[in-house]
Amino acid sequence: MPEATAPTPTDSSEVTQIVADVLAEHPVWDGHNDLPWEMRAQVGYDLDALDVGLRGSRTHTDLPRLREGGVGAQFWSVFVPAQLAGDSAVAATLEQVDFVHTMTDRHAETLALATTAADVDAAWARGRIASLMGAEGGHSIGCSLGTLRMLYAVGVRYMTLTHNDNVPWADSATDEPVLGGLSPFGHEVVREMNRLGMLVDLSHVSADTMRAALSTTESPVVFSHSSARAVSDHPRNVPDDVLAQLPSNGGLCMVTFVPKFVSPAVREWDLAAVEAARAEGIDPADYTAYGAFCRARRETNPQPTATLADVIPHLEHVREVAGIDHIGLGGDYDGVDLLPNGLEDVTGYPRLLAALADRGWSAGDLGKLTSGNMRRVLGAAEDVARDLQTRRGPSLATWARLDAELIAQAN
Repeated sequence: MPEATAPTPTDSSEVTQIVADVLAEHPVWDGHNDLPWEMRAQVGYDLDALDVGLRGSRTHTDLPRLREGGVGAQFWSVFVPAQLAGDSAVAATLEQVDFVHTMTDRHAETLALATTAADVDAAWARGRIASLMGAEGGHSIGCSLGTLRMLYAVGVRYMTLTHNDNVPWADSATDEPVLGGLSPFGHEVVREMNRLGMLVDLSHVSADTMRAALSTTESPVVFSHSSARAVSDHPRNVPDDVLAQLPSNGGLCMVTFVPKFVSPAVREWDLAAVEAARAEGIDPADYTAYGAFCRARRETNPQPTATLADVIPHLEHVREVAGIDHIGLGGDYDGVDLLPNGLEDVTGYPRLLAALADRGWSAGDLGKLTSGNMRRVLGAAEDVARDLQTRRGPSLATWARLDAELIAQAN
């Protein structure tokens, strides 16, 4: 249950001071930002052609705006589209990882690579923004636990089990269900992630996959960028029965700002766009093709406008169902074309916190939302991993062996 909140502040200067004090002690630790892919798509990772050290307008994110937005730790998504598979997906993921290392080294006066909760603490003590990585989609490991371990070795600290398409061992939220959750190999992926200390990210997966992963994991899970399905009925959002399991699991839902996830009106527009895309032979799960289709469609069929006010009911619903200890922020900046008014780029976090403070959220609540909960979850995953590593070594399981029966049925 949410803790009692202070009376609603009415003085804007009081709210401003509350937010400033919260961010000074608990900077935002955002769960998901796609700047690495945007840098690949726009300039082929050329940091001279698009200098993230300067304030700009070609992306939602740069270092000056992160500072302005009170961001103290960022999970950079080392995303690659699901249309890449096998070795191509693995190679592209490693190129994304390489970019994050390069960007962090180039801007060492502002960024510090972090792979542990203690690293984040150390970055903050030096006045740096902690730079972490999360892989977005199980296609990035090519059905190989050895590849999973190597992603961990180069610094990746969460993996989203799927992106928009199913993987052979897990069902996605936006694809036709095949497994009803996780295959035997999928359960082994979760167990090996627990052993490593890599967070299991359940954004993008089907509700049945969420439930299956929660039944297997020994470590807290995260939803790096998902909102509440009860508020906006999109399959990328989290149903209440899953939110209700987070207290016993210890994990958290990092509420995202994606308009079609937070605004029912934008959701309706997107449903019509999905049907129109399919009629033209475009797969809505194809990140690149569907994005281009929607940009063109907006010219003749304007998309409704989402606002910061659309995000607040999601935050308050997750807080009510899961509790204040199980909520965070995952904006998905540079992962979508449009963002809500008031949250157009990474400078928007203080405005969101001010809106919550004005609704009576206490400074303690806001500090848990911004980074306190994420700090606890990563630390807990590290504790679980240390224990598991005393009891079992690296898994030698293979997809071909564990899912042999499923593979034979598919063939």
